[in-house]
Amino acid sequence: MWLYAAHAPVKAGVAWYGRLVGQPNDLQPKHPVDVAAQLKAPVLGLYGGKDQGIPLDTVDRMKAALAAGSPAAKASQFVVYPDAPHGFHADYRPSFVQASAEDGWKRALDWFKANGAA
Repeated sequence: MWLYAAHAPVKAGVAWYGRLVGQPNDLQPKHPVDVAAQLKAPVLGLYGGKDQGIPLDTVDRMKAALAAGSPAAKASQFVVYPDAPHGFHADYRPSFVQASAEDGWKRALDWFKANGAA
């Protein structure tokens, strides 16, 4: 969602635990931190504090990149669920955390409504 919000005409987006940084390659020449300053729509990032694949220091790097960016970038926000692992919203996985998933879903709907996308 972060990458899409940097180049597409959307009103708002929600990213459910997507990777924020990485090495460029043929399939992923850019990562969200590389385009954060150019967001055209605010994004709500929902992340797990126990996500082994997305360290919290990368969330901090993304926050810094957003703070130096466009008005939409600066309006973006993060919610980190301290006890949630990667995939906490996927109810078919052992990593599902119902309380975090339900809160994230409510926040996502509220985010879209507040930003005129619902």
